[in-house]
Amino acid sequence: MKNILRIAFFLILFSSCTNDKDPEIIPDPKDSISTDTIQYYGVNYVYDIKGFPVINLTISTKQWNRLLSNYDMNPNNEEYVAGDFSFTKDDKLAKFDSIGIRIRGNTSRRRPEGVTGEVHNSLNPDWHHASFSIKLNKFVKGQKMQGVEKMNLKWFKDDEMYVRELYCYDLFERFGVWTAPQSSYCRLNIKIREDSKQVYYGVYQLLEPVDEEYLNNRTTKFADTKGNLWKANYGADLVNTDRGRMGLENVTLTTTYTPVYDLKTNDKNLEAAKDQLLEFMTSFKNKNGAEFQQWLITRMDVELFLKTYAVNVICGMWDDYWKNSNNFYFYFDSAGKFYFIPYDYDNTLGTSLLMKDSGRQDLLNWGNKNNNLVKKIIDIPEYQTLYKSYIKMLTDPKNKLFHVDASKERILNWHKMIQNHITNDTGEDMELKDVPASWGNCEFYRLLDSNNNFFVIRAANIPL
Repeated sequence: MKNILRIAFFLILFSSCTNDKDPEIIPDPKDSISTDTIQYYGVNYVYDIKGFPVINLTISTKQWNRLLSNYDMNPNNEEYVAGDFSFTKDDKLAKFDSIGIRIRGNTSRRRPEGVTGEVHNSLNPDWHHASFSIKLNKFVKGQKMQGVEKMNLKWFKDDEMYVRELYCYDLFERFGVWTAPQSSYCRLNIKIREDSKQVYYGVYQLLEPVDEEYLNNRTTKFADTKGNLWKANYGADLVNTDRGRMGLENVTLTTTYTPVYDLKTNDKNLEAAKDQLLEFMTSFKNKNGAEFQQWLITRMDVELFLKTYAVNVICGMWDDYWKNSNNFYFYFDSAGKFYFIPYDYDNTLGTSLLMKDSGRQDLLNWGNKNNNLVKKIIDIPEYQTLYKSYIKMLTDPKNKLFHVDASKERILNWHKMIQNHITNDTGEDMELKDVPASWGNCEFYRLLDSNNNFFVIRAANIPL
């Protein structure tokens, strides 16, 4: 009986939501009153680590309730609801109507208000930190800001320092790893249109999604942007050649299908994309010696890949390809050249679990020996020398990269910028505290304290 009543509740709620302006009807762009009068600076203006913009989302009660009911039907759903968006930076304002908003994230995905079955409570709301995806052109074709059509807003789950993932992406950029997504801070307000006041959700991470737009933002870097982009989910060892692990994600309000290898572009050519991926994995596995090295030169940017992994391991990223077969994207250009794309770096800098101690783990034997994309390459003497040289470059004080003094200076500057804005209306995550995640196995690590400092200990345990 309870299940019948619950189903009836959702049907009534969903029906009432659809009486609002139907977000599936795309407005004519000429009817939009969106404005982006800021001089064009490009995507770097949006993802500016020294900037601290304010993002306002305005959404009707009906659309917000639809967002909540969608989550209740399937927390993994990817359904957008309609709202309005503004972006204020340096006293310059950009506004957009009829944008798409949805909940996103893996372990950080949760309901932004109340508990299952509840609708918005305007008198006594129970707000929660949650991560959101913003799609400016979801309901208005061609709508974008500074060349950006889509962005992710991520709360700082399990990182009381508000810094780990931003530090890593910033370090990738400083070290010339241009395949890493861009990232910065922002402040987030949400206004339920019928309520009297807006809700301050606090300091958020503004993160570039890895998608077709990501490729287009790097047209001068990739040979071309018409190739196959894949998202690698848990189990992506790049060894198992079962075609059934490769596919197109299909998430609805009632079902979730996520393949190990999820094709994000050229979905009409899935079988050809599978063939390309299988050929790459098979050749990587079967070729050896001089033949393997010559093949690598033509099929990978080996130097870029080794720079990527030098940053990856020195930051203590254990929930990655090498250790956990997880959390990365990769791209094949039209000629079949492979590019590794780093992704999801909140569990770093001393927050670890699946290895004994990420600050002291052997950087030449970081993870699973069967995930040999890294190990087979660095077993080649000249590439191992190059890999070690990148690690040493990162820790060299003169380069001001991973060295403790430069790292602490950057973190303190970021904290100075955000510290007076941490307190928020959710009542959550309202203190900057120098500790790793509570569920980790190395709770002693610190980033600013001189005792058990992760930067110091990691730099003291690198290959000679």
